[in-house]
Amino acid sequence: MTISVRDCFVPRNDGSTFNNNTLILNIMKNQEIFKPSPSRIYIILIAVAVILSIPLIAMQFTSEVQWDLKDFIAAGVLLLGAGLAIEIVIRKVKTTTTRTILFFIILLALFLIWAEMAVGIFGSPIAGS
Repeated sequence: MTISVRDCFVPRNDGSTFNNNTLILNIMKNQEIFKPSPSRIYIILIAVAVILSIPLIAMQFTSEVQWDLKDFIAAGVLLLGAGLAIEIVIRKVKTTTTRTILFFIILLALFLIWAEMAVGIFGSPIAGS
């Protein structure tokens, strides 16, 4: 059975044609971008480690930054939780608009919790000094 170039084009209502090959290639590209991969998990872990190294290095040069083990654990849990939540959204949510909204909500929650723990903007029991 042979398939001609004509078979790859589907006529549309407006008289133009739509290339099935282009559609299939675009679907395959999208699946490659959003397919579950362990490399994204490694990227999240590396990003968390790099972000946590900033106050660790700053503590070596100034007395203004005073983090103890609990601070590093809390920041690590927040960053890792946000990163993994974003990974879950990438894997499970299909529509771009919903993904964008969920990314915004996750990052907003991360920043608000971080600010509350750092300076106590809401005055909750987890507020920092």
